[in-house]
Amino acid sequence: MTSGAPFVAAMVQMRTGLLPEPSLAQATALIREAVAQGADYVQTPEVSNMMQLNRAALFEHLASEDDDISLKAYRALARELKIHLHVGSLALRATPERAVNRSFLIGPAGDILASYDKIHMFDIDLGNGESYRESANYQPGETAVISDLPWGRIGLTICYDVRFPALYRALAESGASFLAVPSAFTRKTGEAHWTTLLRARAIENGCFVFAAAQAGLHENKRETFGHSLIVDPWGVVLAEGGTEPGVVLATIDPAKVQSARKSIPSLQHGRRFSIRDTNASPEHLQLVRGSV
Repeated sequence: MTSGAPFVAAMVQMRTGLLPEPSLAQATALIREAVAQGADYVQTPEVSNMMQLNRAALFEHLASEDDDISLKAYRALARELKIHLHVGSLALRATPERAVNRSFLIGPAGDILASYDKIHMFDIDLGNGESYRESANYQPGETAVISDLPWGRIGLTICYDVRFPALYRALAESGASFLAVPSAFTRKTGEAHWTTLLRARAIENGCFVFAAAQAGLHENKRETFGHSLIVDPWGVVLAEGGTEPGVVLATIDPAKVQSARKSIPSLQHGRRFSIRDTNASPEHLQLVRGSV
């Protein structure tokens, strides 16, 4: 469902701190700035409420979805400003021992239209002592999520998900015109892959990509890449942030989705196929064929 009418999308680029309250104050000011510039849809980055690497400190400040002060404030803000507010994600308590990395799409009435738990956990060693084990604290989601905006359907994802293109193809095949990728990319991986990955997800699916990012050196000494992006379905970067907190905006014309998909109708041409391993036994080849 889409109205076809253009709208203004804004990416709020943050430098989230160790505690929810100052992070909320930072985000609120930037959201208000975005709306003052005409934004209809506003997205914040991954972990907008706090960035804690220390497990004890993280769980000390975690709240459940029902009790989280940031979520309550964001719902009130969306209602006050009459916007679609997409909270890129919040770190929330799921159980006494596990957290979730959960995204929220909030409507102009302050209601939660959709929520999504990050599926792919960022467990990686980058060298030079930089390593991350998201699965040590967070439980992964299991369900892809798509929701309606007044201008079309949006698929919800978070950060590391962007490296798994099958998720985005599934969302596009389910009707998504927009793909959300709120993130906290490291500087190292961002410099190497950020723009390329986001443009690829846009091009291969004929979708707009909205990616609000964390930026700069945080209180926990983690450095994130910034460069929030809005990419159109042809892969053109419509707006890009720098390395400081701020707001980037672009006018979105939903008609570009159908135009791109008409020019390159790859969503219609996908086929299922088997894999033939020439080094495997005939029995294995039959099993592969039979499983597709």
